[in-house]
Amino acid sequence: MAFHFDVVVIGAGHAGCEAARACARLGLKTAIVTMNVDLIAQMSCNPAIGGIAKGHLVREIDALGGVMGELADHVGIQFRLLNTSRGPAVWSPRAQCDKKQYRIRMKDVLEQEPNLRILQAEVAELSIDPATSGARRRIRGVLLRDGRNVSAGAVVVTTGTFLNGLAHVGENKSDCGRSGEAASNLLGHQLRKLDLQWTRLKTGTPPRLDGRSLDWSRFEPQPGDLEPTPFSFMTEKIQRDQIKCYIAYTSEATHRILRDNISRSPLYSGVIEGIGPRYCPSIEDKVVKFPDKDRHQIFLEPEGLDTHEVYVNGMSTSMPVDVQEAMIASVPGLEDAEMIRPGYAIEYDAIDPRELDHRLEVKKVEGLFLAGQINGTSGYEEAGCQGLIAGLNAACLVGGSDGFSIPRSEGYTGILVDDLITKGADEPYRMFTSRAEYRLHLRIDNADERLTPLGRRLGLVGEERWVRYQRKQVQKGRLIQWLAGTRINPRDFPELGLPFDDRPVLEAWLRRPGSKLSILRSRIQFELGETPERGLLDTVETGIKYKGYLDQQDRQILRLKESERRPVPDLDYSGIPGLSREVSEKLKRVRPATLGQAARIPGITPAAIAILDIYLSKG
Repeated sequence: MAFHFDVVVIGAGHAGCEAARACARLGLKTAIVTMNVDLIAQMSCNPAIGGIAKGHLVREIDALGGVMGELADHVGIQFRLLNTSRGPAVWSPRAQCDKKQYRIRMKDVLEQEPNLRILQAEVAELSIDPATSGARRRIRGVLLRDGRNVSAGAVVVTTGTFLNGLAHVGENKSDCGRSGEAASNLLGHQLRKLDLQWTRLKTGTPPRLDGRSLDWSRFEPQPGDLEPTPFSFMTEKIQRDQIKCYIAYTSEATHRILRDNISRSPLYSGVIEGIGPRYCPSIEDKVVKFPDKDRHQIFLEPEGLDTHEVYVNGMSTSMPVDVQEAMIASVPGLEDAEMIRPGYAIEYDAIDPRELDHRLEVKKVEGLFLAGQINGTSGYEEAGCQGLIAGLNAACLVGGSDGFSIPRSEGYTGILVDDLITKGADEPYRMFTSRAEYRLHLRIDNADERLTPLGRRLGLVGEERWVRYQRKQVQKGRLIQWLAGTRINPRDFPELGLPFDDRPVLEAWLRRPGSKLSILRSRIQFELGETPERGLLDTVETGIKYKGYLDQQDRQILRLKESERRPVPDLDYSGIPGLSREVSEKLKRVRPATLGQAARIPGITPAAIAILDIYLSKG
């Protein structure tokens, strides 16, 4: 039986859901293929959204018209704005979510899309036309294991950790994509034959405990914020009650148990070949690599409101079950803890992302897009933004347009994609604010200014979001004008507490340390004649307080854009005089699209860029 869709998305994790929904909302006949329709958007690791820099990605997904932020606002059970002791450039929202409700709501979102069909099946292979002389191979669809043949104009692969997945618990190992779910071996074997560079990566998860068996009185409570910060620009306010998370600590007994059994760890016995995430190490890794630390912090985070299951954040492990049980019992407060399911490590196939271009399309196969952990990333947020980029570009391809990319200067999403396709990923890639050259420009409060107009041009931003965005921009202009044109009379502004002879313009007053626009909220509402849009005061205040730094970054961004406007054709780098063989091979491996991208390739020197610049100038 044969079917035809404009776009087929393989995998229903966070990347697949964003990709499929975007294509469907743009009017394309779309199919999302998953091996279990009841586990769509399953949070296989910690059921939390956001965090340092990850919160920026969620805001950007939302600004473009994606769904992750709105869902997190609906099912979040604890909200915290991180890094508030530092400047606004690195403020990042995080929400502990109800794992079950997130999955249910995402499935409902997909089922409400009239152009989207959900298919439960395993993809056996991709249908690809062979390459003809002077042309790339072309994707034609997918063949499902049950015999159905699905043709498509574009295919987006978002298989997460399922490609040739292998889980480890001590000496035991099993083929799976997540614990208890079948691996995608048929597709994994075929993809390995596509003449693409591959690697083997690893991730892990901690044991889950029954909350009824924990002595909660012995842990440090970690409440949420009194005024929760939503992810979505469409969420006015989060008013429901929040749960508490708790902080616990390992003990010297914990470390002794791990050291005594380290030879039984698949990480140290040589059984695991894949490279794990440097910034999210297993508990056995922490004990080995930081022998001077007498304890490590762990977080006890409930997985939902209608379950007793508790996620032990910071205790990822692949130790045997008996070691895990002893390890848990050695933590003060967990002596009688009952383990619902053990932690495990999982190895999986990932492509070298340098096989992709900025649209996340495979350079060697037209119409084949990849997103998520298959590209060497970690985390729901990194996957979600890739899924949105890949899905939108797949829609552009089917519609006959050139597609798009987000510059590094306009989004963490652009930084993530550019880092991947330029530098590759020799370990699971995680987003950090330190990866951004212009992070004062890339704040959570102005993600809509940077990306919502793009989402509107692409057709993903709907009328309600667009009207709200435009209203915020009008309010911003009026507020800036009022601040610049109003001189303070201390008698008229008693809330500012200024002496009688101190009469600055409001804009100058706001630049003073400790000055906050929130003090003037009621006056601002009166001047605007309406309630300020959420985030407006933060955006205006940051723009005024940091104007000098922002102007400097704007000049740097202009220089970056100049280098990005210099296209680099498909060259024979070995024939360019002055380039070393090493430099030529690096350039040939990445095939940079612009001079700016070439300059970011690891090992490419400024001298090599100067030679390439001269060569391009000579035509």
